[in-house]
Amino acid sequence: RRRVHGGYSRTFAVMERVCTTPGCGQPAALQCPKCLELKIPNQFFCSQTCFKTNYRTHHEVHKQALFQPPAFEYTGPLRPHYVFPSRAVPAHIARPDYANHIQGVSESERNAKRSATIEVHSDESIRKMRNTCRLGREILDIGARALRVGVTTDEIDRVVHEACIERDCYPSPLNYYTFPKSVCTSVNEVICHGIPDARELQDGDICNIDVSVYHGGVHGDLNETYFVGNVDEDSKRVVRTAKECLDRAIEMAKPGAMYREIGSVIEKHAKANGCSVVRTYCGHGVGQLFHSAPTVPHYSKNKAPGVMRPGHIFTIEPMINLGDWRDTTWPDNWTATTVDGKRSAQFEHTIVITESGNEVLTQRFPDSPFSAP
Repeated sequence: RRRVHGGYSRTFAVMERVCTTPGCGQPAALQCPKCLELKIPNQFFCSQTCFKTNYRTHHEVHKQALFQPPAFEYTGPLRPHYVFPSRAVPAHIARPDYANHIQGVSESERNAKRSATIEVHSDESIRKMRNTCRLGREILDIGARALRVGVTTDEIDRVVHEACIERDCYPSPLNYYTFPKSVCTSVNEVICHGIPDARELQDGDICNIDVSVYHGGVHGDLNETYFVGNVDEDSKRVVRTAKECLDRAIEMAKPGAMYREIGSVIEKHAKANGCSVVRTYCGHGVGQLFHSAPTVPHYSKNKAPGVMRPGHIFTIEPMINLGDWRDTTWPDNWTATTVDGKRSAQFEHTIVITESGNEVLTQRFPDSPFSAP
């Protein structure tokens, strides 16, 4: 708006309030009474009709404002924030057996646990896995590019979810034993299985994004830990060490190698860098099932059975801590954190054993976002 003073003019910017109904964009003046009561700013509507139509979605804003973390002896500074509802998957996308189960149970996995046999994948199965893992890499890279200070992990979930749908992939974590989101985001002292929520990422955070996708009847699984802004030297050390542990483990994966030896390679390198190795969670077979034989511990002196053979497909995903290796779980029954509140980092690849060594099915692209130094 322009105002004339004497012989000159000045321009004043007037902020136009816009309706908060998604996709509306009309000028708005009406305010939600509950938002006024809770002192929630910038919530305006263009009409009563828009307000009533959008109220079910808008009500999540009230829930977020009222959310309080459950009582618990948290080991570090991180606290849970409000978790928004799960995102929908279109009906045309093929899904695993647990997707619509009320308790998220995979009956096929339960049946497979009766046998410790490691599947030898056919050429056709490997071709499917290669394609699904490539899609998983595309999706992880898209999620990583969205990371920055001020972005919520729920926004990362949205980005990953939409990237899955665009590629006709089902996000494997969604409803797996009732996990409520489409990706795991593990920040700072969270070791794994962090639930995306309303917390904004802060300068100095580290954030692991764990992407798993189901496409063509098989799952692909991978993750990386990323820097958010400027991180301290200890954070750089644990992230670098976790990446190096994974790289060294992959180097020794070949026909005839014993699965239990992977842990020896990982723990030796972790200890040499002043870090420890989480023992509760392991790598695993992956394919038609999200989790199957073999079990791949990341610590030394384990008793994992099995010898690697061509056609075996499995993940290696060491979780490396700055302090104590032990973990505790938040009241959500998913989020695993370090017992001392110190930071943790993780990297994961899905690999297939070949006649001469191995192939990393989830390998990075030349333009994949930067993670470890």
